[in-house]
Amino acid sequence: MSIRISGGCLCGAVRYEGTTEPVVQGHCQCRDCQRASGTGHISIMAVPEADIAVTGDLKFYDKPADSGNKVRRGFCPNCGSSVLSKNDAMAGMLFLMAGCLDDPSQLEPAVVVYTDRGHRWDHMDPSLTTFPGMPPRMPG
Repeated sequence: MSIRISGGCLCGAVRYEGTTEPVVQGHCQCRDCQRASGTGHISIMAVPEADIAVTGDLKFYDKPADSGNKVRRGFCPNCGSSVLSKNDAMAGMLFLMAGCLDDPSQLEPAVVVYTDRGHRWDHMDPSLTTFPGMPPRMPG
């Protein structure tokens, strides 16, 4: 089901909007996501890149994932907000940071990945499907 989404960074210099159908929604507890978020996990909504118009300039930080695929983390160079990311393993997808959605309640997480790197103080909904690492194919 397609939904209208919009969002952006803290200072408003970067914005995005579009109508799309989320492909994957969930949480990642890998150490890179912990460091990027400054907490125990990142919550994302993965959507087709072609459905989302991004305005403003993002700065990207590229780093290989455990798989060797490159993850590109996009953030606002003005306020530092982590806005979105891209992953070579899922070309054509944008991973929107849930905290940057204008309506974060639109996030309907279904999975938690890298639970083997989670912390006891970072409680996840026990009804979500969990994976100790990255599954071979992300459930949608």
